Formats: sequence, structure tokens, C-alpha cells
Amino acid sequence: MSTAPRLTALDALHRSLGATMTDFAGWDMPLRYASERDEHNAVRTKAGLFDLSHMGEITVTGPQAAELLDYALVGNISTIGVGRARYTMICQEDGGILDDLIVYRLGETEAASSHYMVVANASNAQIVLDALVARAEGFDAEVRDDRDAYALIAVQGPESPGILKRLTDADLDGLKYYAGLPGTVAGVPALIARTGYTGEDGFELFLKPEHAEGVWKALTEAGAGVGLIPCGLSCRDTLRLEAGMPLYGHELTTSLTPFDAGLGRVVKFEKPGDFVGRKALEAAAERAETAPPRKLVGLVAEGRRVPRAGMAVVAGGEVIGEVTSGAPSPTIGKPIAMAYVDASHAAPGTEGVGVDIRGSHEPYEVVALPFYKRQK
Repeated sequence: MSTAPRLTALDALHRSLGATMTDFAGWDMPLRYASERDEHNAVRTKAGLFDLSHMGEITVTGPQAAELLDYALVGNISTIGVGRARYTMICQEDGGILDDLIVYRLGETEAASSHYMVVANASNAQIVLDALVARAEGFDAEVRDDRDAYALIAVQGPESPGILKRLTDADLDGLKYYAGLPGTVAGVPALIARTGYTGEDGFELFLKPEHAEGVWKALTEAGAGVGLIPCGLSCRDTLRLEAGMPLYGHELTTSLTPFDAGLGRVVKFEKPGDFVGRKALEAAAERAETAPPRKLVGLVAEGRRVPRAGMAVVAGGEVIGEVTSGAPSPTIGKPIAMAYVDASHAAPGTEGVGVDIRGSHEPYEVVALPFYKRQK
């Protein structure tokens, strides 16, 4: 029996704008409004507006909220300052990645109760929620599903600070990257976070669903003079690919540990106490140090054919890896890909590497990630 996709609070607005909608992780989401390339370029040079209300917000509170998150996740969550955020992961006991997350520390509540918000990928939100609930046993902490409590709107791009300043009382100049503070946007309360998934400066605004349409329209009006346009999930994918940011289900899976993905830095062995997956991750760290089986690299096409996830990476007639994400790059002007390849072929500039595209071995240059890094 099929289940109807969930709709965000902005669904009617997206349709009124002529968006092409798609089912994503059980949500009906805008894929594009007009030209994917134009949307991508707007974020790189001006600003783009995204509906990200499909993301999964999970609130963790209580006297032992920090201790629970230190145990449940691989990061050192107890060291996050109030108003700051941290990128981290939740792993299985065998070290496999269940999801990558952003954790916000929102402050203290009554009875010295810490207050955190965990933001999971839409496709894994229920999995993360279930894991946190199970791992909370024995801790004086509460895990609450807040997915229906928030809409999430992102404004991304070099013009985004100026646009948001027209609508908020918050001190954006003092708001650091990976930080969040409460404020008002277009007169309504919001958590304003300087985070994003595009490789550009920008903000993510967590607010009540009933306020989403008014804030979207206010941002649209505030950004009209500087080139702000609505953007869909398609350009979000090419933006994050250029920025070398991993996508769960592509660069990150349960068959990979953070060390396999080149993200071992998020695992904090120095934090006190045990955490789920510690022993397996210690072994993975040692393997990665002594004999890494494969490494995540960037590939830039010499021709025009576009690589796609699952295609084989080849060298000398042998399969040496697999593409995890691939697309045309509007910024670079060539097709690009991320791929896991044998360590012996992972050095930038390695010659003789190609991608098997429908039986033809197309030549590709091995490059270091990211493909694109904004000028600060």
C-alpha cells in the first residue's frame, strides 16, 4: 500500500511558483523552479532561498542530556558552548555510520537542564530518533521528536547576510559559522543558525510551521533587489558536491566508518567514558593509519560525459573504485564526481584514471576535495 508523501508548510507556495516537485525521503519537495543552473549560480554569486523542512529535528533535554549525547554520538558534545553547533555522526556498534548530524546547544532550562537540538537527514530521522531513545536508557534525559514543531528555511549565498539584516534584530555580524542564536525574522521568533550545505555563507532559520510562508515572502521581498531566487533540491546537490560535502546514502553509509570516509576527525576518543562504537572505531582508525583500503577523492572529467553514482572507476583495465556522486559542475564548467578509489590511485594528479560510462572508459583527473572553496 502506497503512502502519500508529507507536505511542508510551504507546499502551496512552491506550487504557485511553478516548482517541479519530487518525492524525497517521504516528503514532496521542490526539485527546481526553473533552471537548475540559474539556481546554482544564484547561490554562488548572489543568494538562493531553500525550503528544508524535511530535515529531522530531535530535542534532547535533561540534567544528563550532554552525557547521553556523548555516549550516543561520536563527538564530544559536552564541550559545545551555548549558542554553538557541531557537525558529528551517530554510528552503529560496528562503527558503521547511521547518519551525519548537526547538534545545536540551545542553552539551559529549569533545574540545570541542558537543551540540545539534533538535526538529522530526512531519510534517517526516524532511525536516529529510535537510536537516541534506545541509548537514553539509564540517563536522566528526555529525547523528543520535534519534526512537526519546525519549518526550516535557508538563505544561502554572498548576499544572504545583507538580506537577513533587513528582517532581523539579531547581531548577524557577531554570529560565527556553526553558531545559532534566538531572534526574530520578519517579526516572528526563530533560531537563526549560520550553517548550510552549499559551500557559501548563509543561514538556516528554524521557526514554527505557521510562520513559514510569511517569512519566505519577506525574504523574497528583501532579496529581490540583489538577485535572490527560490532554489530546489537539485541545485542543492550540485552545490554541496562542488564543496566536497558528503551526502548520506552516497559518501556515507552503514558499511563505512567515519575513518573510511576520511572524516575520522569527528570521532573524539579523548572524551571521558564509553560511547557506542568506540572499540570498532579504534580499530578502524588503526586500519586507516596503516593501510587504508580506499580513499574519497574528487574526479574532474576531461570530456563532457557525466559520471553517476555506482559507476566503476578504472585504471589499467582494472576496477579501482566507485563513483559515489557525480554531476555537471556549473562553477567549474566540467562534469565532476566524488569517488572511493584504491589508496594507490588517490593522489591528486594520478594518471590513467577513468570512469566506465556505459562501457566507455572516459578519462578523469584525480583532484583533492573540495572542488570549490569560497573566498572569505
